[in-house]
Amino acid sequence: MAGAVPRIKLGSQGLEVSAQGLGCMGMSAFYGAPKPEPDMIKLIHHAINSGVTFLDTSDVYGPKTNEILLGKALKDGVREKVELATKFGVRYDDIREVRGDPEYVRSACEASLERLGVACIDLYYQHRIDTRLPIEITVKSSLDIVS
Repeated sequence: MAGAVPRIKLGSQGLEVSAQGLGCMGMSAFYGAPKPEPDMIKLIHHAINSGVTFLDTSDVYGPKTNEILLGKALKDGVREKVELATKFGVRYDDIREVRGDPEYVRSACEASLERLGVACIDLYYQHRIDTRLPIEITVKSSLDIVS
C-alpha cells in the first residue's frame, strides 16, 4: 500500500485497523441521491491504495445497497487488504423497526455476508439498541454467530 496511514489496535481482541477509516454511508444514502457506482468503487480503491483499510457500512444504508456496493469494490483480492465493519439492528422494509432478537441478528448477519460477498466480517456491531429486550440477549446472539 502506498499510503502512510498509521495502524492502531481496535478493542481488545487483536483487530488492527488503519487509524483513519472510510465511512461509506454517503455513497448510497442520506446525503442526496446515491453517487455513481463506478465513481464510488474508484473512491474506495483510492482510499485503500492510500492506506485507509478500515471500511464501515451498514445494512440500513441504501437500505442494503451500500453493502452491495462494497461487495463489488472488494472483489479480485481487494477484500484481503481491508478490515470490514458493518452493522445490524434497524430494518427499513415495510416499516422502520429496531431489532436485536436472536433470530434477527443471525438472519441480518447472513444477509450482510451475502450482500458483501465475503465469508467473514471483521467487526459486526449493533447500530441501534432494541429496548424491548435486555441487551444481554442481543450480545449473546452476536457472540453466537462468531466463528
